[in-house]
Parts: sequence; C-alpha cells; structure tokens
Amino acid sequence: NRIIMPEGAIENIDFTNTEQYTLSIRLSTDGFSFSVYNPLQEGESFLSEWSIETSLSLTANLKRVFQESELLKHAYKRVNLIITSKRFTTVPLELFEDEQAEAFFYHNHTPKENEVVLYNVLKKNNIVIIFGMDKSAHLFLTEQFPEGKFYSQTSPMTEYFSAKSKLGNSKKMYATVRQQSVDIYCFERGQLLLANSFDYKQSEDLIYYLLHIWQQLNFSQERDELHLTGTIRDKERFALELRRFLTHVFIIPQSTFTDIQTLISCEL
Repeated sequence: NRIIMPEGAIENIDFTNTEQYTLSIRLSTDGFSFSVYNPLQEGESFLSEWSIETSLSLTANLKRVFQESELLKHAYKRVNLIITSKRFTTVPLELFEDEQAEAFFYHNHTPKENEVVLYNVLKKNNIVIIFGMDKSAHLFLTEQFPEGKFYSQTSPMTEYFSAKSKLGNSKKMYATVRQQSVDIYCFERGQLLLANSFDYKQSEDLIYYLLHIWQQLNFSQERDELHLTGTIRDKERFALELRRFLTHVFIIPQSTFTDIQTLISCEL
C-alpha cells in the first residue's frame, strides 16, 4: 500500500479525537481510498490509499486492510462508504418506491449473484441513484460501521456537476475517467440529461463514446462544453484531440479523490 499525506496533515490530525471526524472509504477495482475529514479544519486532513490483491475477493481484501490499518481501528462521528462501479441506474424521484428498487435496477442490469441493491435519494435533482454492491462486502462493512452510509460514486458527482452546470447558458458534459472506464454526466442548466458508465480499452474508444453521446443529445459543437476529470493519460494531448471536433474542452484539475471531496461538500 502507499500512504498519501498532504502538507500539514500530521499537524491537523489527532487520532485521539476521531469521534469528531468523518471517515470516507472509497471502494473500487483499482484499490481502496480512505479519507479522514476534520470539520474543525478546512479540507481533508489525511488520505490513505491501498492497493488490492487481485487473487482475493473484495471482502478478503477489506479484511486484510482492516487488520493492517490503524486508521480503521478508531471510532468516527460519521462514516461514508463510496462504491465505485458502473452498476447503477437513475430513476425519477416521483416514480420511485422503496420496494421497487430491485425491479428498477435489474431492468437495466443483468442479475448478479451475491449482490445487494441500495439507493441514494438526490432531492436537489429529484432523482434516485440505484446501485449494486457485493453482498458479503456490504455485510462486513455494516458489521464494522453499523451507522455507516453507503453511496454510489455517481451520487455526489451528480450533485456536484449539477450545481456547476447551472453557470452560463450552455449544455455541459462531464467525463470522469478511470483506468478502462468512464462515467459520463450530461446537464442542461442543472437538469440531468444522462448519467452512464462505459468500459474502454484505448483513448480512441473513449473519444468515440464521448462524441457519440454528444451527437445523440444534440449538443452544439460550437457552444456547449465538455469537462474532463480523473486519471487521464497525457491529458493535454487527449484534450487537443477532442478540440478537433469540439470548441470548448476543459480539464478539471482535481485528484482521483473527487467523489470523496464532493460527498463532503454536497452534504448528502
């Protein structure tokens, strides 16, 4: 594993006082990220990133990290558990009923063994994000953090990008790029038009997906905006390639911890 500690982290964090802090855990196939947020200090106080053993299950990897990490042996005021996965779907809030969550979800996704279906209500956007996660991992984390709150990574990103998209009169597409996958969010003045996730193998595939969705939603090549964030290889070259087709392409200078940061700022 590797530890990431921002400048000043040692001075800001006091692990004898964690009952006042917020712990956020981000689970993805690339690894686990942990953030401790001290509300008495602005910003995150501590970040820790752990790689995973691909030969082990998600739950086995979690158990290993919990045994080794001192960070996870403390009590916290709030625990956020963020699931990074393309297995999510959106439903208008006015059409949603608790008991229909699985029906909605499996209408758009193939049923999967050992999966639990969860959801987040986004009242500001009048939508519900329904998502799946490994049932064994869910049980383990619930045992560790009975008061923990589970979130799809799509939920804070939707809230965050929705607020940003209200600036100006143009439609906006936000693409959060990870290794071999991308989450795409499209808005018109705060109104969500699309939230979806795609796998890709090379940058040419990613460019194709972005431009295809752009065309399907009738975005303007001259007026509307594309914003890129996440782990993009050679960001400037990638943006330059997209600018052959689109006038307004921007890179958001944020780290891979964007969904953790936005979850705290959006107060979901």
